[in-house]
Amino acid sequence: MRSTSLAPRSLPPWLRSLKVLERLLACVFAFCLCSEISGHAQAPSRGQATGPLINAADSEMIRLDFVQMSLDQMNRKAREAERQRAQNKELVDSGAVSVLDLDAPPHAVQDFNRAVALLRAQNSKEASLCLQKAIAAYPRFVSAHILLGLAYSDRDDNAHAKSEFEMAAKLDDKFPRAFLNLGVLALSLKDFATAESQLEKAASLSQKDPKILLALAYAQNAGQHHQRALATAQRVHALDHKGMANVHYVAAEAALALEDSETMQRELAFFVSEDPTNPLAPVARRNLDVLAHNKQLATQAAGPSDSQPAMTPAASQPVQTFPNSENLQAQLSTLGDESEGTACNGCDAPAQPDPTPGRRLGPDTGSDTSLGLSSGAGGAWTIRKAVDHVALYFAVSSHGRMVSDLEPSDIQIRDDNKPPETVLQFIPQSKLALRLALVVDTSGSVKDRFPFEKRAATEFIRKVLNNASDLGFVVGFANEITVTQDFTAEPGQLANGMEKLTNGGGTRLFDAVSFACWKLAAYPEREPVARVLVVLSDGEDNSSHGSLKQTIQDAETMGVTIYTVSTKEGGDHETDADKILEVLAERSGGEAMFPGDVLTLGQSLDKLRKLIRSRYLVAYKPSDFAPDGRYRTIRIIAKKSGKRLQVHARKGYYARREASAEGAAEQEIQR
Repeated sequence: MRSTSLAPRSLPPWLRSLKVLERLLACVFAFCLCSEISGHAQAPSRGQATGPLINAADSEMIRLDFVQMSLDQMNRKAREAERQRAQNKELVDSGAVSVLDLDAPPHAVQDFNRAVALLRAQNSKEASLCLQKAIAAYPRFVSAHILLGLAYSDRDDNAHAKSEFEMAAKLDDKFPRAFLNLGVLALSLKDFATAESQLEKAASLSQKDPKILLALAYAQNAGQHHQRALATAQRVHALDHKGMANVHYVAAEAALALEDSETMQRELAFFVSEDPTNPLAPVARRNLDVLAHNKQLATQAAGPSDSQPAMTPAASQPVQTFPNSENLQAQLSTLGDESEGTACNGCDAPAQPDPTPGRRLGPDTGSDTSLGLSSGAGGAWTIRKAVDHVALYFAVSSHGRMVSDLEPSDIQIRDDNKPPETVLQFIPQSKLALRLALVVDTSGSVKDRFPFEKRAATEFIRKVLNNASDLGFVVGFANEITVTQDFTAEPGQLANGMEKLTNGGGTRLFDAVSFACWKLAAYPEREPVARVLVVLSDGEDNSSHGSLKQTIQDAETMGVTIYTVSTKEGGDHETDADKILEVLAERSGGEAMFPGDVLTLGQSLDKLRKLIRSRYLVAYKPSDFAPDGRYRTIRIIAKKSGKRLQVHARKGYYARREASAEGAAEQEIQR
């Protein structure tokens, strides 16, 4: 029978040789393999090297071991897959991610993570580009839409921010973060009805999230739904709400509107107990004293009766440091010429605690954030409407020496390029009580100089607080902002606060300055005071949630003068960090100092002490004032004996906006 296979003779000679060699090698390999596993290998002859041989039993064990290894590997993969599924379910259940996010491709996730890092560095423009790439690769990326909305919000582009939040809610209507951000955005725009509606949706999806409930309580109170706000505050109090004591302040304001003094007293007590160094804590303590006073008056007037006097509700209120970083450059680039007439975004916000830590709703307009009670001459507690007066602190120098003997006739004021309608007060600051905030950089970038800086600052405090009515507090900042000593008139206690500062971590300069401005402005006062903030820092920032521009607006709005003292050593070249310190000081009417080394730091602080005490307060009523939120420029001209003097003052301020229907008008409390 003829074979159907290709005959070897049909192949070329050289290929036939290779085929023969290939078959020969295959036979040899098969023979060797059979010899090893047959169990009949012959004993080695004399002189041969001996070694371990594999018999049939060993071969069977090898096969069993191999099967076991395969099963173990399969089980490990199954356990890992199950663990991953459990982690994904936990993320979805906690509201951290949407269930749709789990299907995002790896390159989209990489773009998302890069955007997160860019937003932390306050580079919202580049972050937006990364998020747009992630969404283009995976349009159903819910968290990317939300983060892009936050990036737009950081750039005051509320329309695009709202669009992204709405898209996230449309893609996954079971994801609470989409509705939370829609609610917070509506709060910032004072659309309280929309805010409450969106936040209620978020709360229904995540019923035990204290941050969502805090924002909801804020919206309910601002929308005049006070009973709802109290009920929501109780839900927050029943949860672990560390760091969210502000909910009790909101609840106290709701109770005040309802004339429920007992609930108000309870909520204020909770607030002070949970966050004793909160900027609003002095206001809360003051109102607790007021409530106790009211109760005492009621007891005296009513005798055995349990009747309570009515209260008048008020309007609600591993770290690397780079002095020339892209972040600092971006912060400086956002500062335009304020004199061009731009309006302050959010300057008409009611004086209320921020319901969402890390997200800003805009700076407060009023310098008084009390709940609205004040003692009148007859013992009753009353409230009066604020008038549109400007209080301005300034210093005057001649060839570097401070001028401390000015008279009202020595100065000319121009507000919005017009002289004021009336000058109400002209007082040397040495006659005013001082409210001093000492804000100290404790980050890793100042590690080597930190002990000396603490000693120099302690000596500065001892010298500058020389009046019984002066008060100060100490704040340290790195990754976190910590009050190590609250308001006190005792230099020794402030020195102890300095000693409690510890070194290490990132740098939240902008957030720390804004926090201190708010704390200074929130302290209840009965007479004019000088609010001064002294910053000891190298000017770097790599961890703040707020921006440089927002921080400057906070200082201007709250009437705080900032003095900055650089802690960097040597170097005449002006860095971006140096410019940050200069801008913070000059825009608020203060001064920036650059000692250059630790030996001259004490001298600079001594000069600063004299500078602070040589300032003046002038209060006036501006001409043609309009409550339109517009930036109004201020210029002071000072002359003495015919000689022009140098004036150090802030450049202007944002006018308040017209009072809204919700009662968020600016109020002034006075005894």
